[in-house]
Amino acid sequence: MKEGKVKFFNDSKGFGFVVDNADNQEYFVHISGLVDEIREGDEVTFDLKEGRKGLNAVDVKLV
Repeated sequence: MKEGKVKFFNDSKGFGFVVDNADNQEYFVHISGLVDEIREGDEVTFDLKEGRKGLNAVDVKLV
């Protein structure tokens, strides 16, 4: 599990971005990859899974 922070999340469109605390890498997150509801600025844990355009954050949970 990686730890990071929600940089952006658009509820109406169902997607956003999470930034990894370890290396500041930014990952796409889709609403289907969420365990908990998230908002900008939330601290989260997540796993990575290969998506259509690169790695996506999945199993995203609030810390």
